[in-house]
Amino acid sequence: MTDLLHLFRRDAQHADEPTDVRTRELPADLWVRCDQCRELLYVKDFERALKVCGRCGHHARLGARERLDQLLDDGEGEEEDAGLRPSDPLNFAGRGQTYRDKLVETQDKTKLAEAAVCRTGTLEGAPVRILAMDFGFMGASMGSVVGEKVARAAERSAQDGRPLIVVSASGGARMHEGIFSLMQMAKTAAALGRLGERGVPFISVLTDPTTGGVTASFAGLGDVLIAEPGALVGFAGPRVIEQITRQKLPPGAQRAEFLMEHGLVDLVVPRRDLKRTLGRLLALYAPRPAAVAGRA
Repeated sequence: MTDLLHLFRRDAQHADEPTDVRTRELPADLWVRCDQCRELLYVKDFERALKVCGRCGHHARLGARERLDQLLDDGEGEEEDAGLRPSDPLNFAGRGQTYRDKLVETQDKTKLAEAAVCRTGTLEGAPVRILAMDFGFMGASMGSVVGEKVARAAERSAQDGRPLIVVSASGGARMHEGIFSLMQMAKTAAALGRLGERGVPFISVLTDPTTGGVTASFAGLGDVLIAEPGALVGFAGPRVIEQITRQKLPPGAQRAEFLMEHGLVDLVVPRRDLKRTLGRLLALYAPRPAAVAGRA
């Protein structure tokens, strides 16, 4: 009996092996834990499900390039304004680290120049321009370059007629750039206003989280507002609101489903259905041949 028990004692069985050998038996990147239900998920299954938990349906955050690869046909597309990089107009210095140092550190970590990536391509065969934001880059805060990329995307779509889709995820304005950041709210709104005057569709996709100046500017101005399930969307976070008002918010307030119930978004669409839904909307918005000829 003792010998049988010894067979199932993992530590004793491999006690004479080097630590690095035992560690390699279960690769660290084989499993991922759901941020919401804490369930262990097999990485390959998780990625096949577009990073949605198979147990609780939680939609994990995606990087900007992941999002574009999912939405554009065959992950295709030509990136625009890839060379735009942020500067440090205020010579901002935080506690122990300057803004310049933080930018370099974040760029090295994410392999992105900024928190927004814009590509042109097709989505279910329809020509489109998509800009996606990456929360991993300083919380996808909106600085002057993010605002410039959104404005340029709107201006180019006004010129070439490609519908514009912006997938937002942001903690709000970037405090390191002060007024230069806040100015982007007006600039992006004005550019989208000109896009609307040309009759070119703008679809805004709100993901977790979309807050602050991004919500109060371009993210809230779509012809159609789509939110992912469970996404936190609002100007200030629920904890901040409760601290200021000293009132308890209703359950689920500022979540996508709550906003849809109260008419603040048009659709709540699971990630697996997002591309198909966007394709249908683009087909509905597609101009008739006579309209195209008239504009030409």
